[in-house]
Amino acid sequence: MFELILNVLLFVFFGWAFFTHVLEAPVPIKVQKNPYALQPDAWPKAIIILLEICLLINIIKIIKKNKGKEDFTLGAFCATIPNFFKSKLFIGIVILTVASFILEPLGFMVTSFLVLCAYGWLLGAKKYGQLVIASVCITFILYIIFSGLLSVNLPRGYGFLRDFALALENIVQSVKNLFGGKKEAADAAETAAVVFNTVRTMIG
Repeated sequence: MFELILNVLLFVFFGWAFFTHVLEAPVPIKVQKNPYALQPDAWPKAIIILLEICLLINIIKIIKKNKGKEDFTLGAFCATIPNFFKSKLFIGIVILTVASFILEPLGFMVTSFLVLCAYGWLLGAKKYGQLVIASVCITFILYIIFSGLLSVNLPRGYGFLRDFALALENIVQSVKNLFGGKKEAADAAETAAVVFNTVRTMIG
């Protein structure tokens, strides 16, 4: 019963977030007017839709699997509530809740690092040095994927954290321009070669 209630609550929460909290920051005018630009809310909404589909499928499976069982009742669920507050699942929910509040002031990178470290500890990691190194590496990988490859505007944080995020964004953008410039040069060279060969064939 607890699993069913949790899935239903998540389904309702993601539905509420889809219509209210996916896009809170103002979208630049040039992005709004560009029909080919990927809107900032595209990826979050796509992920929420996939989550909603998975949750709905899981809810149906839970009902079919537990239908008619004696412990599949609200009373049995109430008896397990004290144990839930001692479980790793509850601690994980608390971690994500705290992360949602510190994301804006601390920024994506610091929040992701802290969440990864906290979950590593929750899952029983004992080598804290390796945990810190792994969290840093995964944070940078996530940042490169979402900010660099997918061009998602991630929270920068306040103060010196914002300055650090802006500097990192400039580095990522410079690397993208570098590779983009090389690609354009290669395309131009290929086009020139095709034109040259065509003209030479016509003359010959």
